[in-house]
Amino acid sequence: QVQLVESGGGLVQAGGSLRLSCSASGRTYYAMGWFRQAPGKEREFVAAIRWNARATIYADSVKGRFTISGDNAKNTVYLQMNSLKPEDTAVYYCAAPRYQTWGTSATGYVYWGQGTLVTVSS
Repeated sequence: QVQLVESGGGLVQAGGSLRLSCSASGRTYYAMGWFRQAPGKEREFVAAIRWNARATIYADSVKGRFTISGDNAKNTVYLQMNSLKPEDTAVYYCAAPRYQTWGTSATGYVYWGQGTLVTVSS
């Protein structure tokens, strides 16, 4: 059974840091990604990692502040978030593709976690 479980969300002041974790079970994955959805907004891409060559991609809004990493042997991915801003407030979702695809589009990911809430106060 495929299952992705996120943890690490919480309340932090602007300028602070949080580290999100996602543990995946059920099978191995070609890549894993993080998306977020703020109240009243559509889900948007944050970052992704492809285990082959450890390639990473980031949304422009988080480049230089967020870092995605992980251990593919353990099917675990992390999102280190630094210099957080109030506009980073959202529910953060971990996601994985079914096949050997990856990218910034949510349609490329079929497995999703339940989400973890990150709130950044000003």
